[in-house]
Amino acid sequence: MIDKTGSEGFVSFDHVQKSYDGENLVVKDLNLEIAKGEFLTMLGPSGSGKTTCLMMLAGFETATHGDIRLGGVSINNIPPHKRGIGMVFQNYALFPHMTVAENLSFPLEVRKIGKSEREAKVQRALDMVQMGEFGGRRPAQLSGGQQQRVALARALVFEAELVLMDEPLGALDKQLREHMQFEIKRIADNLGITVVYVTHDQTEALTMSDRVAVFDDGRIQQLAPPDQLYEEPMSSFVAQFIGENNALDGVVQSIDNGVALVKLATGDLIDANPINVSKVGEKTRVSIRPERVEFDMNRLAEGSHTLKAEVLEFVYMGDTFRTRLRVADNDEFIVKTRNAPDQVRLQPGAVVDIGWMPSDCRALDA
Repeated sequence: MIDKTGSEGFVSFDHVQKSYDGENLVVKDLNLEIAKGEFLTMLGPSGSGKTTCLMMLAGFETATHGDIRLGGVSINNIPPHKRGIGMVFQNYALFPHMTVAENLSFPLEVRKIGKSEREAKVQRALDMVQMGEFGGRRPAQLSGGQQQRVALARALVFEAELVLMDEPLGALDKQLREHMQFEIKRIADNLGITVVYVTHDQTEALTMSDRVAVFDDGRIQQLAPPDQLYEEPMSSFVAQFIGENNALDGVVQSIDNGVALVKLATGDLIDANPINVSKVGEKTRVSIRPERVEFDMNRLAEGSHTLKAEVLEFVYMGDTFRTRLRVADNDEFIVKTRNAPDQVRLQPGAVVDIGWMPSDCRALDA
């Protein structure tokens, strides 16, 4: 059983900083431990520093300050081709004049591996990604999904213990992208390799990762397993960036027995879990996931505060219903309910009471 808690520190970033101009830091004092066999995703908006971290680990960028270690050994001054790291890019980066097999054989030739061993490794890597019969084709003769599989096989061919992936599925259509998410995760788990994956796609991060590091402004804002990240965001930025989220601004009226009473601008009172608010009078932004909002009052605890909501739009989405409400002057308040035989379909124009369990609503930074 692989310990994926990060305590082993197979990959370590130790007080790493990066500046391109000597003044502005793109990466600010990064400390991160990645365990052997872990699938860690660096997630964040453009310019947040996630890709720069990946490039420093690969050796294509140098750290301005701090140390990057692989297996306990500093790799700051080791060139990329000697780090033994596999790399998968969004644009595949396959040689168009080479066959699939030649593309995979190339990194082995660079490492002076003999012909018969090369051929065996190439075939094994292609079989891993279900491309065993395509060795004689050129990249132009393959679909986008097939090219991505070859790029993945090339990263695996020399049996690297660490594989880095930079937005590898960005060019694929939705259905193929979702299929490849499960495929890459399955291969990584079967081989026990360590994967550091960069994406700005939250669904991808939640689907594939053991842990997700959410980046913003050159720092990790939260590092946690996917379920914890989604259900227990520690800041308003993470709550808004991960999945769909309803936010309401207010002021803390009281904090008692682990429940914050928050007064909204409209004068309404709601219950919330005080996460990073601690005193009366403090401004807060409360966060509640669309699927945790209740309009069946039987599902709420007695004494729960409720709000009046006007139904603005009902959208049928197959497996779920998505209803947009006006709540406390917010016209973009979303409720998601499962499409079940007894599920109520709220109609535009209706006025309903809504509420939630205080533990599902988080009082975060304003």
